Parts: sequence; C-alpha cells; structure tokens
Amino acid sequence: MFKSVFTKYMTTFTLIILFSFLILILVVSSMVTNYSISTKQAMMESSAEMAANSLGAYKKATGDKDSYPIVVKNNRDDIYNSLITIDYLANSTIYIIDSNGNLLCSSESKSVKNGFLNQQQVKNIVLEPDKAYKISKIDDVFSDLRLNYFYLLEEAQGTTIVMVSSPDVGDPVFTSKMIKAIISVSLWIFLAALISVYFISERIVEPLRQISQAAQNFAKGKFDTRVKVSGHDEVATLAEAFNNMADSLGRLEETRSTFLANVSHDLRTPMTTISGFVDGIIDGTIPEEKRSYYLDIISSEVRRLSRLVSSLLQLSRIEAGETKLKMADFNLSEKARQILISFEGKIDDKKIDIEFNNEQDIFVNADTDAIHQVIYNLTDNAIKFTPKSGSIIITLTVKTVEKRMKKAVFSIKNSGNGIPAEEIPLIFDRFYKSDRSRGLDKTGTGLGLYIAKTTLINHGEDIKVSSEQGKYTEFVFTLPVAEKPATEKSDNPTGKKNK
Repeated sequence: MFKSVFTKYMTTFTLIILFSFLILILVVSSMVTNYSISTKQAMMESSAEMAANSLGAYKKATGDKDSYPIVVKNNRDDIYNSLITIDYLANSTIYIIDSNGNLLCSSESKSVKNGFLNQQQVKNIVLEPDKAYKISKIDDVFSDLRLNYFYLLEEAQGTTIVMVSSPDVGDPVFTSKMIKAIISVSLWIFLAALISVYFISERIVEPLRQISQAAQNFAKGKFDTRVKVSGHDEVATLAEAFNNMADSLGRLEETRSTFLANVSHDLRTPMTTISGFVDGIIDGTIPEEKRSYYLDIISSEVRRLSRLVSSLLQLSRIEAGETKLKMADFNLSEKARQILISFEGKIDDKKIDIEFNNEQDIFVNADTDAIHQVIYNLTDNAIKFTPKSGSIIITLTVKTVEKRMKKAVFSIKNSGNGIPAEEIPLIFDRFYKSDRSRGLDKTGTGLGLYIAKTTLINHGEDIKVSSEQGKYTEFVFTLPVAEKPATEKSDNPTGKKNK
C-alpha cells in the first residue's frame, strides 16, 4: 500500500492536514468555552452583588440590628421577588444560605430547606469561596454539573452565603455552531489542499517514474531514453543531470565499442603478421638470407603489442586508484629536451621543423615519470599528426597566478589538419580517436590523452587544447614551479630557441 512515493506523500500530507484541523477545532472550541464561562461568571458575580445589595438594603431598614437570616425571614416574599428578577436577568438560580447550611430562600422557592449544605461544605465555601465547588455538583447537592459562585455576607452572628448557580457551563449552542462552522470551512480547505497536494506530488513523482524507467532501459543497454525536463526546480535539475548522465553513458558505450574494434584490430594485425612470418621461417618459405629482415618486423610488432598492453594496464591502475605520485623537484626544460631528442629519427624522416622556446631552465615539483609520459604522449601525437615539412613549436614559460603562486606553462603546437570543433570536448575521453580512418594514427589506442589528463588532474593541474582546422593544434598544461636545486646546471643556458 505504501510502496510508492506518491502514496506515501499523499498519506502523510492527508494525516498532517487532518491532525491540524482536529487540533484547530479543539483549540477554538476550548477558547470559546473558556470565554463563555468567563462571561457567564462575570454575570453571576454581578447577580450575586445585586442579591447581596438587596439584602443589605432590607438590613439597613431595620437599623442593622437584625442578622441576615432574620431579615430574610421577615421579608421573604419581597426578597423572593427580587431573586426571581435577578434570576431572569442572569439566567441563574440564586440561593441564600445561612452559616449552618440551611436554605433561607432561593429564586426557585421562598420556602426554607434545612440541611441544604452540610457543615463541611459551608466551611469549604467560607475558607475559599473562589475555589470551592466552582464547577461541581457540590457533593451531589445537584444532579448535574453546575457553575457556582459564592458571595459571603459576614457579620457577628455568622456568615450568610449568597450562591449563584447555573447548569449552563459555557454556551453550548454557540460552541456547537462555532464547531460546525469550523468543520465546514475545514472540509473545504481540506479538499482544496488535497487537490493541490495531488498535483504537486504528481509533478514531483512523474519525473522520478521516468527516471526509474530510463534506468531500467539503461540496465538493458538502451541508452537512448531521456527524461522530459520542465521548470527550474530541484526535480528539473535532477532530470537534467540524469539526461547528461545518459549522454555520457551513450558516448562511453560508443567509445567502448570503438575501442573494442580498434583493440581487436591492433591485436589481430600484429599477431597475424607475427604468426605468418614465424610459420614462414619454420617451414622454410622465407629464405635464410631474409630471416633477419622479417625478424626485425616481428620484433617491431611485438613492441607494438607491448605498448598496447602497457597502456591498458596503466589505464586499469589509474581507474583502480593504485597510481601513487612520487613528488620531486626536477628540470622540466631538460626533460622536454631529452624527450624531443628521443624522437630525432621520426622528426628527420618527416623533415619537421622544431622550434624550442625556453629563455631559462624551469624547475617544477611533480612526479618525474608521470610527467615524462605526459610530454612523451603529447610529443608523439604532435609528430604523428604533423605533415611532412610541417612545424612543431614547444614553449616553456613561467607565469604568476593568484596569491603570487608561480606556474610553469608547457605548450606544444603543431601544424596540420587540426581537430574539428565538435570533437574537441571529446578529445580527452577514454578510447577516443579523432583519426577514425587510422590514416595517420596506425599504432595509437586512444588512451594517451586520457592518461595525460588524468595524470595532470592527480597533480592538481589541468590540460587544455585549442585547434583551428587546416592550420594547427595546441596543447597547454601547467605545473607548480619549484626552487632550482643549487647543484643543477642547465645544459642550455640561453635556451631561447633551439631548432
């Protein structure tokens, strides 16, 4: 019953609204009852004073020589008529009681009733008239609960009690009407609230349903499902984030498929070559004098397989978080020169013009081996995609960033076809290869730039790419500058431009 979010949401809000209205009814009815009792008590107090003043007037007429019980006895008819009038005005019964608890007269009857109250009841009233039997049956003197008020007339002969009693504790008619009105209004408000909560809940839950359905489709390998985004609230933000995730998953699935195709090709081609040449050597198809030539080809293909396996193993370690950086100060300029020299053969074969701009050696604090691979990958890519007689410009500078922190800036720019604008956001994705035709990149796996970017992110830095089709491609990354070791000497003091 309560499995869905919508049901829980509706049930919770319904209970909250019902309890709120119930508490409202109880509070209002209590306030109305208390107000009615207060108003009734004020009228009863006035009635008691009027009755006491009437008795006082008859007492003064005798020169105050008679006690109140005697005054009542001598003027019972007149006092009875006065009490009836006061009873009518206050809608309460008025009793005149002596100190022994005998009923001297009341608005109900002018006859005397002995033992109307016992001595303990009289004592309680005299001691605490404001508290004694305020709302009570007065120990079963009355058959129902009554609101009672006591006014004491004290004299030497004893205390005479004027008691005003009313069976109407508050105003039940007014209270009943008030409660009915509140319930009626509450029902309409409750209906309006339910309708509002229904539509609000539906607006919140429907995108969640769509997300759930889309997630189930993703589990089946269908990444084309999208969630409809409407509005600008948190749910819309969630739906938009989900769609972005779906786009990323779709691209990842596409790159994964491409990667599998590329890796299959990269594995199958050298293995086929190796197998064919080895079989040729074994069965004698390849003559003795040409075996060295074909063994060199086999060695090259083995190294190609080794590079592929090494890249895959490194990718696995990076994604598993097993790569730990060994930070140290080293000469970035010298590192770039050494890597550039290692590509001398390829550079000469393509007759590439190299420009190395570095005014002075720059020392950085980073993982030497990791940065070596970053620069090696970038240089290898630049040479690979630079046409014959093209140019490569490597620039190393130092810039000051926020808080006066100095950063080493490494830039490598090569001429060539460039990267299409729509592919630049994808260039650092895993397994992504811009040269899908494999016309220029015959050995790459699409992991070099991803590994380079991940390595720099682990250093707290980043790498950026800019390109213009038909003209150039440029990669730029930064590293924190370190103090130059005292024992380190530059191999190229001027270092401004090397070709």
